Amino acid sequence: MLLNDGRPWLGANFWSRAGGPLMWRRYDPDLIRRELAVLREHGMNLTRSFFYWPDFMPEPDRIDEDLLARYADFLDRHTEAGMRTVPTFLVGHMSGENWDPAWRGDRDLYADVRLVARQAWYVRELTARFRGHDAVAGWLISNEMPIYGEPSTRDTVTAWAELMVQAVRAGGGTQPVSVGDGAWGIEVTGRDNGFSVRDLAAITDFVGPHVYRMENDVVRQHLTAAFVCELAGGFDRPVVLEEFGVTDNFVSAEHARHYYRQILHNTLLAGATGWIAWNNTDFDDLYDQEPYRHHPFEMRFGVTDSAGRPKPQLEEVRDFAAVLDRVDLPGCTRPPARAGLVVPSYLEHAYPFTEDSDRTYLFDVLRQSYVATRAADLPVALLRERDGITPGLALYLVPSAKQLTAPAWRTLARLAEDGATVYVSYSPGGNGVQRGPWYADLNGMFGVEHGLRYGLVDPITDDEVTVGFVRSFGPLAEGTELRVRAGGDEHNRAYLPVRPTEAEVVAVDAHGRPVLLQRRTGAGRVVLCTHPLEHMAAALPRVNPEPTYAIYDALADLAGVDRPVTVADPLVHAGGLSHRDGRRFVWLVSQSPDELTVRPAVRGKLTDLAGGAPVDEVTLQPYGVRVLHLTPES
Repeated sequence: MLLNDGRPWLGANFWSRAGGPLMWRRYDPDLIRRELAVLREHGMNLTRSFFYWPDFMPEPDRIDEDLLARYADFLDRHTEAGMRTVPTFLVGHMSGENWDPAWRGDRDLYADVRLVARQAWYVRELTARFRGHDAVAGWLISNEMPIYGEPSTRDTVTAWAELMVQAVRAGGGTQPVSVGDGAWGIEVTGRDNGFSVRDLAAITDFVGPHVYRMENDVVRQHLTAAFVCELAGGFDRPVVLEEFGVTDNFVSAEHARHYYRQILHNTLLAGATGWIAWNNTDFDDLYDQEPYRHHPFEMRFGVTDSAGRPKPQLEEVRDFAAVLDRVDLPGCTRPPARAGLVVPSYLEHAYPFTEDSDRTYLFDVLRQSYVATRAADLPVALLRERDGITPGLALYLVPSAKQLTAPAWRTLARLAEDGATVYVSYSPGGNGVQRGPWYADLNGMFGVEHGLRYGLVDPITDDEVTVGFVRSFGPLAEGTELRVRAGGDEHNRAYLPVRPTEAEVVAVDAHGRPVLLQRRTGAGRVVLCTHPLEHMAAALPRVNPEPTYAIYDALADLAGVDRPVTVADPLVHAGGLSHRDGRRFVWLVSQSPDELTVRPAVRGKLTDLAGGAPVDEVTLQPYGVRVLHLTPES
């Protein structure tokens, strides 16, 4: 965890409202003092700041001394305010515009030896100038370099990034450093832009996702940043949500408040330990300046307005800061998960003769599965197949799976033998290339005989799939019916026709065909779902909460996964943190647009975080959050 005076990083990306990216030409120390003061008064302790490259390096061998003096004053203003900043060196992209130093020409930013050398010199010189200032909390090499420098090859980008990090160290910088690329690499998105999160994490000190998503489902929107943090957090580095935010042009004041609240608390529960909002202020007076002239919605991303007044977003940051202090976040960790969500290696590796959509399909499927785990109050660890599927968990989820490698299927079968519950839902995949289940031993592993025809799928023709339980399954009693909307296209809106051999049928569809089957094996079980429930939901707008969470809830119950606090209503998600002094904290996060009152099921006792009063019933405001203290059963 990265700390400022014992507190986690919490702040805003900063451009003064007098100039935006051109602020260093119009530098106003008194205005900077006022702008920082309002952020500090609302719990922020950090900014991310920017060396606008065309201005700071007007010639290949010269850095502008006047601007360096202004930046030094900027650092002093931070010290005065009790704040720190993270300088960003190579700022050639910002808010819908790319700017080059006048001398760059058409040289490749990553591969041209002369240009890479000049970048390294620039980074080293700036680091040497400011390395000793108490206000410097860390360093960022770039701002969204995949947009500015464009994608490149993985080897080229990693070599460039390593040289830039070495330049920071050569300049005497000992503070944490990262790339500033947005964590948009293949390990998160399934798209290879050359900026491998895995490779870059190995040479940097933290991972910094930038998340601005256009979605069609409110719950997915509120949980996508959390899911991205989970994906980015598997490389043994702290995760700082380096950019997130909303523009007033796209969201009302009330919903902006909801969005900030949801993003902050959900990413905390997903393992993020730092947050830097985009951005500190609105830019109404810069309407005739690039990039705001042609991207006018970019003028209204601030947590303060163009007169410096706090907006609802900043009030949410203030309230979040108070929660972080009350639970003493630096002393907290996430409780170890007893369930795992398997991330196929096909997300981050282009195997021979596979399709790009084999990877991008996985992001949507895995995210929807993650949403269902949250609705089931089921903490999960993301298990990357490439790093080996962690043994010893009680439950393994493999949602809407077309592809795992053959050794991974063997591992899962062995884990079931050893006592785990392994759940796999079928999918023929997201395209028509080798469409079908790439399983090592479908019939043997699941105790069925499949009835697939080569090159064809068995389409789901009903708009709604009935999952009717013919025997009890954890808390789901015999006779229970779940109704699942069917989404997808000609390739993946399809079921797996099977006949049980060793497996027992747990649930059937409206046509009497098996939907859920269970095969006992050794000390555990494998559960096969013949319909791609997670994919069908991922393909639909405004679908959440959807019934897959009830199956996950039953799986957790059957597997014996410990869940100290659960809520029957899937619109309220329970999560938690544990403190090293033995305290435990519970978050209740509502995904309802209306006020909700719930009675959590608790293994122990809940008390108010402030006064210690017992809590049996909780009323949550629309999209509200409540944090409570949990005393577990003795």
